[in-house]
Amino acid sequence: MKRNNLILITALMLAWTTSPSIAASNPLEKQILKLQPQADKNGDGKLSKAEEAALNKMIMKRFPRADADGDGVLSTKEMQAVMRQAASRAKRQGGQKPTATKDDAEGGQAPTHANVKYGDHERNVFDIWLADSPRPTPLAIYIHGGGLRAGSKEKLNPAERGQLLEAGISVAAINYRYLSTATPKPTPYNDARRALQLMRSKAREWNLDKDKVAAFGGSAGAQICMWLAFSDDMAKPDSKDPIERESTRLTCVATSGGQTATSAEFWLKTIGPLLGDKQKIESLARPFGGESDPEKAHIAMWGAKTLEEANEIASRHTALSIVSPDDPPIFMSYSMSPTAKLPTDPKRIRGWLIHHVNLGIALKEKSDALKHEAHLKYPGADIEYQSQVEFFVDKLLKK
Repeated sequence: MKRNNLILITALMLAWTTSPSIAASNPLEKQILKLQPQADKNGDGKLSKAEEAALNKMIMKRFPRADADGDGVLSTKEMQAVMRQAASRAKRQGGQKPTATKDDAEGGQAPTHANVKYGDHERNVFDIWLADSPRPTPLAIYIHGGGLRAGSKEKLNPAERGQLLEAGISVAAINYRYLSTATPKPTPYNDARRALQLMRSKAREWNLDKDKVAAFGGSAGAQICMWLAFSDDMAKPDSKDPIERESTRLTCVATSGGQTATSAEFWLKTIGPLLGDKQKIESLARPFGGESDPEKAHIAMWGAKTLEEANEIASRHTALSIVSPDDPPIFMSYSMSPTAKLPTDPKRIRGWLIHHVNLGIALKEKSDALKHEAHLKYPGADIEYQSQVEFFVDKLLKK
């Protein structure tokens, strides 16, 4: 069975497994079996109670928010809501049902292509929503945050995605391998690079303008976005792999709460004064690979053998170290002003500090000195663009 039938199947299964009156409908059962014959595990041409239960379990696992009232049971009303979404989307797409994702149960828009593989690992996947246009469209790639140890492509803001698509900009969201001793930095960075190159390789098939590609993300995702934006082109023109021959350069980049440098000296100078007598800057570090000592954890995190080697690798992946005048413009946003006070809640202090606007100010000052275009948004700032969507529309659509 083709995956693009999944949303319709889900609606039918919801109807069949939650409503006694519908469950008795033999034609509906036949339709379900026709669309998803593997649901009939014993091959007897009908669905047993056990097979029904398995289907229902799958629905609840894949679409947890279909259970809107959270009572653990799909009511008729909840089932009807999913069916309406399936019918409406099928009608809009001329009878072709899109690949289903969790968004379908949340009232969102399913991607044109979901969980596209760009590598061998289970997290080497991305979703892409293609804007409806007779001409090749620009592309904005979302890279999620989560400290490189958590998060997912599902964190993409549906409202921003919708605004970009409405403007005529296609949108993608990627997963990457989490940070571990087996996959130290820069593994997640290289995953993002590969995903970008694969998307460019599909430009003709997906009606994309490979000369207008942006990236956006928050926190750890912002770090990766800035690395892509400020690195020299990492394409390998002579590679036997056609994907590696694709460019990695971006047209523009937008970040939220991004860390612009990683060195201890930078953090001591830029963030240290905000701590006062509350705590030492070393307290912001997190253990890694069984190492709680900040220096040893730093070495392990970068897959290095010495501190000097770790610092050298980190420098090549740090925005402040690699930004140059010819790099694409950046739009940075932070949630606090430079004069904001340290949170009184101890649980909020670390998150507030590692996403502090001083990190963006440092990059803005260097960009200004280099005459590199950089925009910095924070409460009270005098800004040219109100949002990253507005920034992308200007940079990707205007000639």
